[in-house]
Amino acid sequence: MDQIYILNVVFDFGYGEDTIYPVILKDKDEMILVDCGYPDFLQKLEQAAYEKGVDFSALTKVIITHHDHDHMGSLAAIKRKYPHIQIIASEKDAPYISGELKSLRLEQAENMQSTLPFEQQESGRAFQEFLKAIENEEVDLTVKDGDYFPWCGGIEIVETPGHMPGHISVYSKKYKVLISGDSLALENGKLEIAAPQFTLDMNEAKKSVLKLLNYDIETIICYHGGEYKGDISEGLKNC
Repeated sequence: MDQIYILNVVFDFGYGEDTIYPVILKDKDEMILVDCGYPDFLQKLEQAAYEKGVDFSALTKVIITHHDHDHMGSLAAIKRKYPHIQIIASEKDAPYISGELKSLRLEQAENMQSTLPFEQQESGRAFQEFLKAIENEEVDLTVKDGDYFPWCGGIEIVETPGHMPGHISVYSKKYKVLISGDSLALENGKLEIAAPQFTLDMNEAKKSVLKLLNYDIETIICYHGGEYKGDISEGLKNC
């Protein structure tokens, strides 16, 4: 039986408790994780899966929506422990995940460094060093907009650029569920474009949100915020 599990991965980096919501898609042949948290989150992911009654070691694939540190941070660790797992990402984002190209988030941080107030410059440099330490991993399969796979009841790749140019979302037609990555976030019960200060092209991000109106969606799972089941059309239009 096809199933969708929303993992609740709780953490505290010293600024208060926070949660991210990776997703596992499962059928009798495949078990697919969408996004995998910060560095050193493998144990947290395994525990979150266990709490949902899911054996993390049965994973067959990991889809990375984009190469931000909180979405691919534990990818290399997962591949080391479970080398059979296939890594999937967009054609545009794969070179950043593999390390062939320099992280766009790192480029952004470096470009912003000289504009930071003096009291923030040390933390700016620390953030850059943190990004440089993110482990890269080779992508086994690259995908593009409209690609369809029969896994887990059928999923479609939806290119949703803006937050990053290679960002993708994952649409389950059977369940009418969109896994949005960072194309959307849920804030106080309202859909919003995720982290505007980290969105590299806001105009593209807004176009991506409007593009989602073309899909029959009943539930949106936001990596930051969790599950949204309100008026989808109205929620998207008001982003």
